[in-house]
Amino acid sequence: MHTAVATDAAQRALREGCALVDRSERGKLALTGGEARSFLSGQVTNDVEALEAGRGQYAALLTHKGKMLGDLRVLDTGAELLLLCERLALQALFDTLRRAILGHDVQLHKRTLQRGLLALVGPRARAVAGAADLPDEEHANRPAQVAGTDVLLVATDAGVDVVCLAEDTDAVRSALVEAGAVEVDETEAEVIRVESGRPRYGVDLDDTVIPQEAGLNERAVSFTKGCYVGQETVARLFYRGKPNRHLRGLRPSAPVAPGDELRLDGKAVGRITSIARSPIHGPIALGFVRREAAPGDTVTVGEDAVIAEVVELPF
Repeated sequence: MHTAVATDAAQRALREGCALVDRSERGKLALTGGEARSFLSGQVTNDVEALEAGRGQYAALLTHKGKMLGDLRVLDTGAELLLLCERLALQALFDTLRRAILGHDVQLHKRTLQRGLLALVGPRARAVAGAADLPDEEHANRPAQVAGTDVLLVATDAGVDVVCLAEDTDAVRSALVEAGAVEVDETEAEVIRVESGRPRYGVDLDDTVIPQEAGLNERAVSFTKGCYVGQETVARLFYRGKPNRHLRGLRPSAPVAPGDELRLDGKAVGRITSIARSPIHGPIALGFVRREAAPGDTVTVGEDAVIAEVVELPF
């Protein structure tokens, strides 16, 4: 991953207006059938069975040992459960659901190539999308029309996602740009994500991470619902233990790179995962840091021993 840096025009759009990021390549599946909610609730960490039409949740898919195979957004559109994930996590999600679906009143549908996904980021995202009445709750969703075509509007932490048929993506994009959106690339938008301290699967998260280590319990895990794969490890760590490491923010004094080792008093305590150059905070990074390096401590990074302060997230 390269350092996330945004041009001045992109920064203005992201922070003062509305930026448009084409994320159509991300993974998309759907579940239909009378047992879709209860079935999925038994596979992922959050209480999908409690969802209502127009609402959604963030969740994780785990191994039996509680490690993350992927993360996903589950959107109850009323007609189906739409699952949005990083492309890297798509195959594991698809394979897991396909294996487990036998005997359930559930149908699994591929949507990745059939749907476009345009992310609107910034304070004017709702105005550009015509989504002023969309609930503020993250993952809230409702059908709408853009450029005379049917779309699904989805509330995000940074703005609004617009999901449409793949063949309508160009027309929807043009209409959103005409309404005031400024197209930016993913690398430019990554600055906002790193500042917010939200980990991304395939960049910060992988199959060595337990949700609590990444600070995801509050968003992604239900401790009151029924069983799911990996539950024993997640519950035991939450009730009886402390993670050996945490996702932290870092303020390096000079350029660093993903994968650079973090050291405290000569001892390895973690690695850098994401980096960005923020116009507000300067050089910043995310990384998993062992608990002996607490916020406020100073670590060295990489072979050049760059100094970096460990900080709480978000920046």
